Amino acid sequence: MLSAKSLFQEILDHDESFRLFCSIAASGESQGGWENARIAALVPDSERHLAPKITRHGADEDKHGRIFNALLKKRGLQPVDVPPETDYTMLLERHGIGLAHEKLKADQPLTVRDVITYLAHSRVTEQRAAEQMAMLLKHFADHPDLGRAVRMISADEGNHLAYSHEELLHYAAAGHAPYIRRTLRECAHAEIRVHRDVSLAVMARMGRILGWSRARSALLAAGIHAVYAAERAAGWRRMVTLRTPERRDALGGPAAAAPEVA
Repeated sequence: MLSAKSLFQEILDHDESFRLFCSIAASGESQGGWENARIAALVPDSERHLAPKITRHGADEDKHGRIFNALLKKRGLQPVDVPPETDYTMLLERHGIGLAHEKLKADQPLTVRDVITYLAHSRVTEQRAAEQMAMLLKHFADHPDLGRAVRMISADEGNHLAYSHEELLHYAAAGHAPYIRRTLRECAHAEIRVHRDVSLAVMARMGRILGWSRARSALLAAGIHAVYAAERAAGWRRMVTLRTPERRDALGGPAAAAPEVA
């Protein structure tokens, strides 16, 4: 009853829960697209070689936002406003993770440390995104409406994760390893807290939409807290290790076109 597949299938089958899910996803991806575009515009001259990859990263995120909006359109649904407590991207920014929006809205060039901070943020958050998309890929790769979108987004998230590993390893070899280790650790601990809080908020809203019993909602909340406890104890370490990716230069080309999902 509480498997990931059955839970998401229930959300997928109900218009209002699907509407909320896609709206939250589209908003977060679009926000990521804006952030990457600003970072690409502000990278210092010494790091301009990264600008095309950062631009590609942002283009992928924008594409994902369009895909989720297209899925809504295909069902004849309009996006809804994202409840603040479910806004993963903005909550991370409020916790000081990544680069502050005030910095990105200014026209001052970033520093090398700013670029490393961005990459560390990407390393941690793309780990989460890749894992979530892998779960959806496992259960819904052949779904008539969702399958093609899930396959494309999952491949992109894998590329983003590979890219952040590779670039951080380059900076570590150049003498920035202590700052990278510290930033990754801070990022990971903040991310697991925000992920817990957002998961609880999303499930509470889904429960109200879908009419879950109090017992079922409590069981789901207990599961979210158990995942957080495991991540706080040791699971966060998977987010801070760096290894040479199998795919090198994963963002070295242009972004792929979005599939026609609507």
